[in-house]
Parts: sequence; C-alpha cells; structure tokens
Amino acid sequence: MVERLVVVGGDAGGMAAATQARRGRPDLEIVALEKGRWTSYSACGIPFLIGGDVAGLDDLVARDPQTFRDRCNIDVRTGHEVTAIDLDARKVEVRDHNHDRTFSLGFDLLHLGTGAVPFRPDLPGIGGEQVHGVQNLEDAARLLESLAAADVRHVVVVGAGYIGLEMAEAFVRRGCAAVTVVERGGEVMGTLDPDMGSLVADAMRRFGIVVRTGVAVEGFEPGVVHTSDGDLPADLVVLGLGVVANTGLAVDAGIETGARGAIAVDTRQRTSAPGVWAAGDCCLSHHLVSRRAVHLPLGTVANKQGRVAGINMGGGYATFPGVVGTAVTKICSTEVARTGLSEKEAAGAGLEWEAVRITSTTRAGYFPGAGKITVKMLAERGSGRLLGAQVVGDEGAAKRIDVVATALTAGMTVAEVIDLDLSYAPPFSPVWDPILIAARTAAKAVDQ
Repeated sequence: MVERLVVVGGDAGGMAAATQARRGRPDLEIVALEKGRWTSYSACGIPFLIGGDVAGLDDLVARDPQTFRDRCNIDVRTGHEVTAIDLDARKVEVRDHNHDRTFSLGFDLLHLGTGAVPFRPDLPGIGGEQVHGVQNLEDAARLLESLAAADVRHVVVVGAGYIGLEMAEAFVRRGCAAVTVVERGGEVMGTLDPDMGSLVADAMRRFGIVVRTGVAVEGFEPGVVHTSDGDLPADLVVLGLGVVANTGLAVDAGIETGARGAIAVDTRQRTSAPGVWAAGDCCLSHHLVSRRAVHLPLGTVANKQGRVAGINMGGGYATFPGVVGTAVTKICSTEVARTGLSEKEAAGAGLEWEAVRITSTTRAGYFPGAGKITVKMLAERGSGRLLGAQVVGDEGAAKRIDVVATALTAGMTVAEVIDLDLSYAPPFSPVWDPILIAARTAAKAVDQ
C-alpha cells in the first residue's frame, strides 16, 4: 500500500521538505496543503516590492504550484487550510476555501511547515482595515490593494525590527509624505546592542524617516495611531513587532512546544509525535553559541531545516546542527549585520564577556569609495571564545559578518580569528580587515 505524506504549509519549511522527500522516495504520495494562493515565495522581498525595486508579486515566487505538480509529482492544493490534526486517527481536517467544503485527509507521515504570523498586541483597533501585518504574499497583496485604493500620505510603522525598518524605507521610496517609526524600546533594532542600533537610527533620520523611540502605541482608529506621546496621523499602519510561531494546530494536537511557543524538534526535525516532523518559522533551533533552544524565523533556516526533514522522511539520514543567529539587511544606504550573541543575549545565557567596538573603512582609506564601517565584537572572559559580532556601515560592510558566522560555527577564539588568512586588495579592504581589527582589540580586552 502506498504511503502518504501530508505537508502543511507551502513555503520554504514545507516545500523544501516535500521536494527532498520526493527525491528519496519516488513511490511516496505527497500532498501539500497551503491556505494561500502561492507556494515557495520570498517574504523577505516584500519591502522591495512595496518600494518599487520588484515589479510584481509573481516575481517573488521561486516555484509555483503547477511546477511542483509537473516536475516533482507533488499534489499541491492551494486555498486549502488545515484546521485540525488527529494524531490517533492519523488524519487532518481540511477546509477547502475554493469549493467551500471541509474534508478529512489521512496521512502516514505528517510534516508541519506552518511558519509564523505577525505579532498583534491586544490593543484597541488592532483589527482595523488600515492595520497591516507583513509576513506572506497574502499580506503583501492586501497591502498593495490598500495603497492602490487610497492616497496614502502618512504611514506609521509600529516596531523597529528588520521588517519594520525595511518597510519604512519602502514607503519613503514610494513618495509618502511622512513615514514614522514608533518603537517602545530605547533604540531601534532590538537584535543589536543599543549603541549599534543608534547608528541605524541616525541613518534613518538622514533618509527622512521620523524615529520615535521610547514611545508605546496605545491603540488605533481610522486615520490615527494613539501613542504614549500623543496621536499620530496615519492613513496606513504596518506592524513590525516581529512574529510568533504559528503553532496552534500543533498545540491542539498535543505536540510539544518550547521557547516562545515554537515546536520542539530534535536534530532530525522530528517532533514529539511519532511520524510528525516540522521545519521553518514554526519550530525551534539549537543555538551553537548559547547552547539553548531558540526561535529564529529566517528563510535560510527554514530551507535548511526543510531539507533535513525531507531527507529523513524520504528514508535517508540527515541532521540539522544548529544556528548562530546570522542576519543581514540594508536600511537606506546603511548595511547592518549581526551574528552570535548580543550583550543582552550573552547575559541571558549566563555568560561573562568583554565587548569592543572599532571603526574602520570598507576599502583602503585612500581608495575611491572607501566608506565607514563599525564593528562590535564580544568575547567570553577567561576563554576568549568568540561570542558574536555586529556590523553597521556603508556599502561593502555587511557581508563581512559571514566570516564571523563561520568562526562561531567552528568555535574559534578571538585570538584564532586574528590569524585568519583573509583576502586583501585596496578596492575591497584595508590591509587589516575590520573583522581582524575587532578580533585583535577583543583579544587584548580578554587578556587584561
């Protein structure tokens, strides 16, 4: 009898697993159920769609449902929402929105790629039509419809994480008259230390974005956002408060969850329920530096976890070793990157550290186009173990974080990082690359 794999969710965490399972088991029946209209898309590209760098929604789709059907023999059903999981009966309940019907579908193997949803605080008016989350292409489509239906001049972005700041820049590029970012915390980009976040805030203000930190949003009404520091005019509101794992189905089914409510998985992406797997923004990862389970909703992680789950479901063997928390973005003309632990995260992990911050140039100082780069690096007291780094700077700054991510994965000390044989030529770097300068400075701080 042919076994059936049911995949819940049609983006990276789900479809990466489905395609890998197909490679391992050509005989397996695979059904992928997606609530929305699109599969395998880049949600990270939504701000660039809004800002005009990307022409249309379809440009963000890597592989459409028909391609999966034709090339991979995967039965992809869009407009199909899984509403319940019965682990004892080995069935999922499915709402077919296309035909307004509900049915049950049996499974032998089940994979959860349900992703994450924008965090929506319990505030008056949070469900208003002018308030938008930005997590998937359905969100993007609704946002584009709102922009087309009205003259949007005043935009308020609530929250100053990656997506919030990228969206703020996108609205300025669209020509909106006033774009304001409201952040409850003391500085933008909470994944950075405040001294590095302030550099990003300065860049935003230079670009024409109003940044209001230390201000709490208290509610919404049509045309107005109520804050602790007065009312703000708002034709449109975007939530940039981060996301939470979309785990309602798993919780209701009795599948174990962990940090921040995300699904707990082992190194092979298996959940606590036999024959049930999970990958992507809905589940946890192991942090190689803090050695703790963390929720890290990134497309890179989702694709890698999905690959591992799919190999295992297809009869192979693979493990996902973990993450170091690497992320990169560009806000206005300023590049921003981080990896490993921030000071707050190091404290939460019970570590003691030395932190150093250096300023250098992206190229040899005398070479045309040399820009400014600031690197902050953390090293563990006593051992000198590299704990993390943050980079803020001009063009050519951000991708240097990949060197640090590699060193973190290898468990290197800052003293060992100093001797890395990095490339040099005046158009690309000073003789001492900024990462090496930071490592040298950190090594001195640890030795004192």
